[in-house]
Amino acid sequence: MAKRDYYEILGVERNATDDQIKKAYRKLAMKYHPDKNPGDKSAEDQFKEASEAYEVLRDAQKRQRYDAYGHAGVKGQANPFEGMEFDLSDALRTFMSGGFGGFGDIFGMGGSRGQRERRLRGADLQLKMALTLEEISTGVAKKIRIKKQIKCATCNGSGAKAGSSPTTCPECKGSGEIRNVSRSIFGQFVNITTCTRCHGSGQIIKEYCGDCRGDGRIRGDHELEIEIPAGVATGNYLTIQGEGNAGPKGGPAGDVIVIIEEKEHEYFERNGDDIIYELPISFSQAALGDKVKVPTLDGSAEIEIAPGIQSGKILRMRSKGMPHLRQNLRGDQLLRIRVWTPTKLNKEERAIFKKLQENENMQPPKSIRSVFEKLKGVFS
Repeated sequence: MAKRDYYEILGVERNATDDQIKKAYRKLAMKYHPDKNPGDKSAEDQFKEASEAYEVLRDAQKRQRYDAYGHAGVKGQANPFEGMEFDLSDALRTFMSGGFGGFGDIFGMGGSRGQRERRLRGADLQLKMALTLEEISTGVAKKIRIKKQIKCATCNGSGAKAGSSPTTCPECKGSGEIRNVSRSIFGQFVNITTCTRCHGSGQIIKEYCGDCRGDGRIRGDHELEIEIPAGVATGNYLTIQGEGNAGPKGGPAGDVIVIIEEKEHEYFERNGDDIIYELPISFSQAALGDKVKVPTLDGSAEIEIAPGIQSGKILRMRSKGMPHLRQNLRGDQLLRIRVWTPTKLNKEERAIFKKLQENENMQPPKSIRSVFEKLKGVFS
């Protein structure tokens, strides 16, 4: 499927200023952010689309290439026709971390990372966390151990052997990138590629660290404590900044993105902030009424069954459901009544039911029976 025009996505003119582009992105990002639209795939796609558009149009050189060549001009740096998949983690990183120089100043975080830091940034880690309804109802702290790339302690992440130090790359003069200027009928264009000699680090290591072999990272274990707020749901996520893979040669670490999964409960069914529990009761309880104890997420509670209650009736227990993720409110617990029918009767019990069957009060009301008779005539 062909990509939409980036200016069209953000709703700005092709001659829009940087400030106009920034304001347009902020509006769309706040509207379609997945935290505001949990489980909404359409909103997630629009959030990713807007983030990708902003990432290109806010960068003067990328915008220039896009204006000249369209999407093909910004698909890659080394090769302008190289494929690129812009996923949710890219969009979240764009939104939260200030990547590509300046998302922070939109949302009050301030500052931006240099081009070199972005090239050497460690990869994000994604993990799924399964939680019970009880854990979700109160919030929970989870300690997990993850395997990831960590900074080499021997060289402190530099990649250089002890006693030596990296030198500035003579090819790119420490910038980590090569700029090639070309002219065409459209004007002058600058093509920026990663330096192949230093691989974007801007430095050359002559004597490698024996433990990490010049990468500045080694494989290791890391214990991470994650605070899960009450009220999350399947598809919600938490981004833990700086806890992902370490970057090569001292580059900044990526993030850990924790995606929430809700375990199926033995008794309860969740519906938004409400939980549903099917309450089985006997014929006698339905006819005479009763007080029964029912399980809740935080123990048990007593509820009164009115005489003559019908199967399928919904009873509501206020504020016994799930907490709202962003407000100091709780949903309700809904009790769906199910009148239980005995499957085996002894001789004495059968006699009692036969006698009750003869009583008019034990039959459905005539209004219900008349409807049934009419329906029989229609379908016979």
